[in-house]
Amino acid sequence: MSLNDFQIQRKIQDGDIKEFERLFARYYEPLCHFAFKFLKDMDLAEDIVQEFFYNFWKNRESFSLKLSLNSYLYQSVRNNALHYLGHLSIRQKYADSVLNENSDRIAYNEQDEPGLNELKKVINETLNALPERCSRIFSMNRFEGKKYKEIAEILSISIKTVEADMGKALQVFRKSLKDFNNMAS
Repeated sequence: MSLNDFQIQRKIQDGDIKEFERLFARYYEPLCHFAFKFLKDMDLAEDIVQEFFYNFWKNRESFSLKLSLNSYLYQSVRNNALHYLGHLSIRQKYADSVLNENSDRIAYNEQDEPGLNELKKVINETLNALPERCSRIFSMNRFEGKKYKEIAEILSISIKTVEADMGKALQVFRKSLKDFNNMAS
């Protein structure tokens, strides 16, 4: 760690907002481009870097450099981006398993045609009850097979917005399907 890095660390730990702003101005754009290499979404990369700097400032008193400041910043943003991707993968697997679990409970045979029609009705009613963007995102993902990144690009929104809306939609669907299963039982 260089003497300059140590001085910057000390000033930021002491609450020097100007030093923090200089650090932010110097590294924000390069860190966004670095995060983009992992995330392939500039809005998401910016969110990750902004969140990193927010936490960096919030936890400045406990922050301690063991490497160079440059290495610390890039390694932290890399770790945050990879953590986000891992979390996204887990959420997608969970969402898929919930929908598959509910669809497995409703086995189709020709005698169940009325039940299937009722299920379709519940699905359509649930889709119509969702906010428009939320419904569209759910349909694009579940019925058209589009990935979150594709949806975000098509709708010109961030992946985090897609995730949030999918989370809302899945919550509403879980409740609707649970109610449907209880009525069918």
